[in-house]
Amino acid sequence: MLGPTATGKTRLGVGLARRFEGEVVSADSRQVYRGMDIGTGKDRCDYGVGAAAVPVHLLDLAEPREEFNLHRYIECFRRVLAQLAARRRLPVVVGGSPLYLKAIIEDYDLPGGPPNHEFRQSLSALSDSDLVERLRTRAPDLLSRVDLTQRRRVVRALEIARTRNLAECGQSRPPRLTPLLLAPYYPRAEVHRRIEQRLRERLREGLLEEVEGLHKAGVSWERLACFGLEYRCAAEFLAGRIEYDRFFERLLASIRRFCKAQDCWYRRFERDGWPIHWLPEGDFARAAELVERFLAGRELPPPALRLQDIRYGPRSDRHRRKGTRDCRRDD
Repeated sequence: MLGPTATGKTRLGVGLARRFEGEVVSADSRQVYRGMDIGTGKDRCDYGVGAAAVPVHLLDLAEPREEFNLHRYIECFRRVLAQLAARRRLPVVVGGSPLYLKAIIEDYDLPGGPPNHEFRQSLSALSDSDLVERLRTRAPDLLSRVDLTQRRRVVRALEIARTRNLAECGQSRPPRLTPLLLAPYYPRAEVHRRIEQRLRERLREGLLEEVEGLHKAGVSWERLACFGLEYRCAAEFLAGRIEYDRFFERLLASIRRFCKAQDCWYRRFERDGWPIHWLPEGDFARAAELVERFLAGRELPPPALRLQDIRYGPRSDRHRRKGTRDCRRDD
């Protein structure tokens, strides 16, 4: 279960898991951290309570002050997948981190081992653009795997490139999974409305109090900023660097930009040959029908909608001429 932020992926995934005797597996790069609940949208109430609750995996694996990377996530995911297979439970992967999802689908083999702190320190003086350019020079085939707006992910890619044979860069093992990719679909304007509505709800639920509590527990403002979006902007506000109105406007704009970056990732999924079945307004009945066909081994219909065929805004004509390569600037 994938798709843009604020489109109801968790609720839809939980519903499918409950119907088909499955369990949810989170594929979110921030939900792995303990104490980061509201800002990451863990939405625990969606899973139910008590014996009727749908089990969920790969939440709360690390403390916010720990480093947690894609390499570690893949190891954890493979263990959970094996456990679910042994119990004959359907894994329903729900995630908002496209890189994590792509790694799962294509079964990435990521050499490089644990973080090399000495090597990372040697890169600390470089600007973000210098790091991207170094990655482009030393391992250009890793560029498509990395969110270039996230400094820590570019650093990790350089770390991997440093410890492996560049001739083998970018190659992943053949997929072990046969995934069915489902995603709620809403027009862009509706997604933006839902983003604002959800942000206001999270603020009422105590987003700022959550971030302040993390800081009081010893997580620095700088470390909180590394988690991006809600945590970066909240840290700036709570540290007294911006006023509340500016905080809200900046955060809302950041989440909408993130949504656009997700959009570009999912267009890339489609270009790479991974069909996504987009579900208008998160149509559960349609999702359940597709899952039934999938589990029965029956042929699936082609997706009724392809994201790569949809263009937004006045630049759409130019995008038709050039294809979707411009999305990479927003990844």
